[in-house]
Amino acid sequence: MSRAILYLPDGLRQVVESGRHPFLARLRSVLEGAGMEVSIRSEPRGVLERGRAAIRGDWSLVHMARPAGRRCLTFRRAYHYPFWRIERRAERWEWEVAHAAFGEVPDRAEADRFYGYWRTRLFGKGPEGARREGMIFVPLQGRLRERRSFQSLAPVEMVREVIAHAGRREVVVSLHPNERLDAADLAALEGLGVRPVTGGMEEALARCDLVVTENSSVAFNGYLFGKPAVLFARSDFHHIALDGAALGMAEAMRRAETHAPDYAGYLWWFWQKMALNAGRPEIEERIAERLRQLGWPV
Repeated sequence: MSRAILYLPDGLRQVVESGRHPFLARLRSVLEGAGMEVSIRSEPRGVLERGRAAIRGDWSLVHMARPAGRRCLTFRRAYHYPFWRIERRAERWEWEVAHAAFGEVPDRAEADRFYGYWRTRLFGKGPEGARREGMIFVPLQGRLRERRSFQSLAPVEMVREVIAHAGRREVVVSLHPNERLDAADLAALEGLGVRPVTGGMEEALARCDLVVTENSSVAFNGYLFGKPAVLFARSDFHHIALDGAALGMAEAMRRAETHAPDYAGYLWWFWQKMALNAGRPEIEERIAERLRQLGWPV
């Protein structure tokens, strides 16, 4: 009998073991239905255990971590519940959706309904009251002075460029709640005359003209508010964003003034077609299909 191991962090592991996680309960059902023995293990020992599992030839899944071996996959929420992805690579910009082409939406009425439902479900009446008040919203992530391989500018350099081209518009820079910045990072922002804020994402998305970021999920949420995004890093949701590196900040900001992509169609495509919706009745068939695409014996 083939064995499938789910490596989960504490907290998530207990939820899954109690059967209270809709997506992973369906995933487990698919694996057991295919005759696989499923075991759940804690993630703190995961690096060593994943290596041993690869040597043994076990099948395994990890949560938001780098897979070890061809029989190991990673899974991650597609920004909001109940949407999920199962992938070979941990890097979002290497996922299947990142390389897919966003095209025509087959059912416009359904896409509009879907978009309206989820923007209200997630943010209440906020998106309905969205306006443009002459503000540029710049959500940051971590390692502000470093340009990483997937980025075209270091975050501090990006902020400098935003300020240089903002004109009379207000620039609001926000910090990621789960990132700890060192004194040098904070000093670099202060040197640009920036006083970063924390929290207030929904209010900022309702007020801003556009979102400028490396690849923060805040820009994805901005799509639900009808706000254009300028990205300075590789991403999985780049399809309807403006490419800051290719255009340059000045041109990207100029285009953002009239940039009006198909937000509704894109959200439908990104979530309903390209992701796994755990709220759908056919979710187990979709999970099994995805695992088979990735070579699993289900």
